[in-house]
Amino acid sequence: MNAPGCNALLAFLRRWQNWLMALLLIVVVLAGIRFWPRPPLSAHAPGSSAVYDDHGRLLRLTLSRDEKYRQWIALDTMPRSLVMSVQLHEDQWFHWHPGFNPVSLARGAFVTYARGGVRQGGSTLTMQLARLMYRINTRTPRGKADQVMRALWLEMRYSKHDILEAYLNYAPYGRNIEGVGAASLVYFGKPASALTLPEALTLAVIPQDPSRRLRHARQTEAHSPEATHGDPAPASGMLLDARNRLYARWRRSHRADALEDALFKLPLTMRQPQQLPFAAPHFVEQVLDEERITARIPPRIDTTLDLPLQHAVERQLQDYIAHTQERGVRNAAALLIDTRDMGVKALVGSTDYFDRAIAGQVNGTAAKRSPGSTLKPFIYALGMDQGVLHPRTVLRDVPTSFGPFTPENFDGRFLGPVSATDALIRSRNIPAVWVASQLNAPSFYEFLKSAGIARMASEKHYGLALVLGGGEVTMQELATLYAMLANRGVLQPLRFTTNAPHAQGVRLLSDEASFMVLDMLRQNQRPDDTVSGQPTRMPVYWKTGTSWGFRDAWTAGIVGPYVLIVWTGNFDGQGNPSLIGIEAAAPLFFRIVDALQARDPGMREPAWTMPAHVKRVEVCLASGDLPNAWCPQRATTWYIPGKSPIRVSTVHRRVMIDDRSGLAACPPYDPSTAHAEIFEYWPSDLAHVFAQAGMPRRQPPAEPICKASAAASTDVANADGDPPRITSPLRGAAYSVRRGHAQEERIALSVTLDASARHVFWFVDDAYLGESAPGETMFWPAGAPGTHRVRAVDDQGRSDIRALRIVAEE
Repeated sequence: MNAPGCNALLAFLRRWQNWLMALLLIVVVLAGIRFWPRPPLSAHAPGSSAVYDDHGRLLRLTLSRDEKYRQWIALDTMPRSLVMSVQLHEDQWFHWHPGFNPVSLARGAFVTYARGGVRQGGSTLTMQLARLMYRINTRTPRGKADQVMRALWLEMRYSKHDILEAYLNYAPYGRNIEGVGAASLVYFGKPASALTLPEALTLAVIPQDPSRRLRHARQTEAHSPEATHGDPAPASGMLLDARNRLYARWRRSHRADALEDALFKLPLTMRQPQQLPFAAPHFVEQVLDEERITARIPPRIDTTLDLPLQHAVERQLQDYIAHTQERGVRNAAALLIDTRDMGVKALVGSTDYFDRAIAGQVNGTAAKRSPGSTLKPFIYALGMDQGVLHPRTVLRDVPTSFGPFTPENFDGRFLGPVSATDALIRSRNIPAVWVASQLNAPSFYEFLKSAGIARMASEKHYGLALVLGGGEVTMQELATLYAMLANRGVLQPLRFTTNAPHAQGVRLLSDEASFMVLDMLRQNQRPDDTVSGQPTRMPVYWKTGTSWGFRDAWTAGIVGPYVLIVWTGNFDGQGNPSLIGIEAAAPLFFRIVDALQARDPGMREPAWTMPAHVKRVEVCLASGDLPNAWCPQRATTWYIPGKSPIRVSTVHRRVMIDDRSGLAACPPYDPSTAHAEIFEYWPSDLAHVFAQAGMPRRQPPAEPICKASAAASTDVANADGDPPRITSPLRGAAYSVRRGHAQEERIALSVTLDASARHVFWFVDDAYLGESAPGETMFWPAGAPGTHRVRAVDDQGRSDIRALRIVAEE
């Protein structure tokens, strides 16, 4: 630049420097106002939360903290037709004015005050937003001036995009509905992004006079013969006239939309707030409660629930309870889990959420209750992992004491020898408690703690009663346990929302044990198969449970990809003899199973592979052990090599009988005077159960008195006999006696003997006490306080030893 030019510029700057500095200051101030940190307009008022199922179906629209339906949505997600129609109807110069339109204000003032016509405000969208946000009374000139100043303030701080977005989210839509997000859900049952042009233009005209237009709409609905409770009703003539006038203006600038004319000739149906969905109430409330704990509730929550499945389960519960009320069974709950992703697909916390008589608003799936026998499968699974049993192991269902705990079976009877599979599916208590008593690292209590069962007392508090439902679990906790079986021993948490992470899970059972327990449960025949029901087209792995005092009836199981838990009872905890798992819960369980298969005929189990370390082995049915040469009935079972208990059976034994005397013969045997017979050698406690049941077994012959050389023969029958098993005194128990009166107290001594034994000899601290026969009880006058050693020796020389502790009391 040449010298004259520079001089001219300097002269100009000196002349106007004050004005330029003032202008620069204004620019800096305006920039500071615009870019100074400020809260987003969405934070001005609390919003509602919309809860959806896994396919985007609305379950509930909640009220905000200030009791409004207000759903904030981004401007970019709103249909362009809605945004443009609002500007066309309310403020065509929105993008050009600084927050107020002087021409509109002057026209409104002239019509209102000079001509005395219908009141006109002349407000821009920014001014309307200011009125809504700051609760300004704009019916007076002072209020209008305040509104203008507030609008200017908003324009200086926020962009046109932000202001337009905020207006569309705060605009009044009648009653307690604000914003197009909530209005579209309430009136049209869809998100704003899915609005048609007629629906968008309808929402555009409502905020100008919502009370009159919607009040007339409600009156029209009340008198319309087409409207029924819960159904959308035709929109009113006043609202349609306003919408059609806006559409006529729209058509002048949107010639290409001539095809939309047909839509505007169709009836426009609108719903009312009372018709908003209120689906799966217990599920939705649990989701909202969990969101409140973790963070601020988001405006949209996508859940794992399947609404059609939810409705199907609800119908089954309602129909079932309607037929069982005469038996005093007034309530039920059900939970359906997809084991593939652990998503909750249906959750019914009570039969009727709105019935106060049954405390319907209580979520039965989250309540702690005694599970009865539904936990038994996990006892057997732990036993398999710890080498205690396999599916064909024969367990003793006989009167048994476990320390101070003496359990009984539900039916008060004993079956004697029973396979582990039959013991599980027939829910026998004694075998289950025995298996639990053999568990170690982890015990059953430790397993439940690891599985996340909450609010458990100490292990000593429960003892072995935990096996029979002495503790309490929720339906949701029980569902995670059964899903663990379906997922082959891997425990994963339930998922209620789609954004919940897919946990890797924790392995608590082996793949092999989970597989074998499922195979055992699969053999549990559904209760209606032999009557009128049809067998299911796929395996159902299920177990029933009945709590103490007949307060709760359960059925839990796995069908296809789902875990289903069903509970029937009453929330007041009142006992009812009808509340038996197989009678009160299993029929409802299979109703739901049948409904699932009817709804999805192609439903199948998720693909799985055979565990690598599971093998088949032949066993003797009578003992569950490897068959010896004389076992008449055999079968195969699953077992884990190197872990499952496998030994040779000793129940069936060959005995040589002397033809002349009919007694056992001594070796060497003369084929001309002796023959072989096979006898069953049952322990004395099992033989007693057989006798009580009217099925006594043939008594094996007494062992002959033979020469020493002969007795050493390998063919002697008692070579494989079991040693005695002391049943009293109880293991680990302490016996109390009065100080100074120990000799007056007597302690019972009893034992279970092998069938080959005829007598047992008792010793206490190596001192001979006496002799008893099988099934007889010996009584010992209590000795001095302290620990004593009790020993039982049968007439075959086999023995058992138990410690006996005596405590003196005053």
